Amino acid sequence: MAVKAVIDLPKDLYQTLSSHGLSKEMISKETKKLLALKCYREKILSLGKSSELSGLSLWEFIEFLGENNVAVIDYSEEQLEKELKSVERLRKALKS
Repeated sequence: MAVKAVIDLPKDLYQTLSSHGLSKEMISKETKKLLALKCYREKILSLGKSSELSGLSLWEFIEFLGENNVAVIDYSEEQLEKELKSVERLRKALKS
């Protein structure tokens, strides 16, 4: 079940956007993408849920994040250190 959210634009603003080739559908699509980006950046939604909100595939959304300088993986220094230690342990285990 979907819930419809509506944005109101002043008529002159819509006409300006429309004159630049933005249809109502395009405005809606771009608005959803930007909302998804904001929700992901602020850790409101997961990567998967943000992708779903944006209407993009997961990989398209990851690309969109990159185009907007939003990190997909945002580890703290401590988390990154733990991950690197795990990788090193796995590397050593695979060598033996």
